[in-house]
Amino acid sequence: MPKIFFATDLHGSEVCWKKFLNAARFYGADVLICGGDMTGKAIVPIVSENGHFTVALGGEQQTVPAEQVAEVEATIRRKGYYPLQMSLERLHELDQNPDKRAECFQEVMLEGVDRWMKMAAEKLRGSGIRCFVCPGNDDEMEVDDVVRRAELVELGEGRLVEIDGFAMISTGWSNPTPWKTHREDSEEELGQRIEKMAAQVSDRSRAIFNLHCPPYNSGLDEAPAIDADLRLLHGGRALRPVGSTAVRAAIEKHQPLLSLHGHIHESKGAIKIGKTLSINPGSAYEEGMLMGAIIQLDPKKGIKSYQLVNG
Repeated sequence: MPKIFFATDLHGSEVCWKKFLNAARFYGADVLICGGDMTGKAIVPIVSENGHFTVALGGEQQTVPAEQVAEVEATIRRKGYYPLQMSLERLHELDQNPDKRAECFQEVMLEGVDRWMKMAAEKLRGSGIRCFVCPGNDDEMEVDDVVRRAELVELGEGRLVEIDGFAMISTGWSNPTPWKTHREDSEEELGQRIEKMAAQVSDRSRAIFNLHCPPYNSGLDEAPAIDADLRLLHGGRALRPVGSTAVRAAIEKHQPLLSLHGHIHESKGAIKIGKTLSINPGSAYEEGMLMGAIIQLDPKKGIKSYQLVNG
């Protein structure tokens, strides 16, 4: 009877990744699934000048001695960003050259993913625990190759995998967003992507659809409304459904046992769509809090129990 721990949208928070890896033993889970958007969004420069270091944290410029730099780097990683020591000249070069800035970010980001894969190997080696990662729309395509090379982490994207008699398909692609991120499809293309995998599933009553984007108008996809300039309407209090119609159609058509989602951090919840239990555990990575779902599967009952947790 496999027990799954699912979390998503860690966005580079190293403390959340460590909690994710620890969750298997803490909750007695056999399978870890990390949904989309695992990487951070930006570099935080730590600038070396005249024997001291300056860094901007929380909108404030700070000067720290060399012996405190490691602590500052840990704080930056905890918040989901990438610390990088550099000279003032290097900072000016990156400020003035968007191509070099993008190249630098990708290099640092991929090094961060590789570090996470090595952490997973150290934590999970010899445990028998399986760990799946499925990069999301915010994750660059090059992330997949780093995960493929990992010793004990399996890439979920575009695959059907067997989990103790259950079948899981995964994709981190989303419907279009205002931010034009790395993995976005039209609803038609996203539907085709899902259908290609779903066609490989022989028993839908034992299927898990790990789809980063939540189903449209499900209550798992309510995000703050924004205007054409990406500004929040009504102070962020106005919500609207932004999920995928293709994802909803796939769930309604195939009725998998379980569907796992993320993407919309504010829409923590669990609902039934026909026979399917659909879950979005939400995300609070900025606070270093890991939000997740524990699902106990049963060969006869399907889903024996589930629980949304955080900590």
